[in-house]
Amino acid sequence: MNTQSDFLCELCDFLYPRHPYNGQLTAEHLLFHGDLQEFSQRENYICNLQTSGKISPEGAYKQIHLLWKHLKLSKKAIPVD
Repeated sequence: MNTQSDFLCELCDFLYPRHPYNGQLTAEHLLFHGDLQEFSQRENYICNLQTSGKISPEGAYKQIHLLWKHLKLSKKAIPVD
């Protein structure tokens, strides 16, 4: 049972890689860092789905465009120093 748990942990690490944050340690910066990682992961999945023919190029563009809008809003929430 422990080996299955280890496998699931490794699979989760592979599918959802996490990288340490190296910037200013504020809540807004950490939130944006998380949003940036989520954007990267989801954009990669969308591109792979489009490449394999599961979704249309227009559908992929619309989904990535929505992700980009969300990321821009997240960036604007960071106060200017």
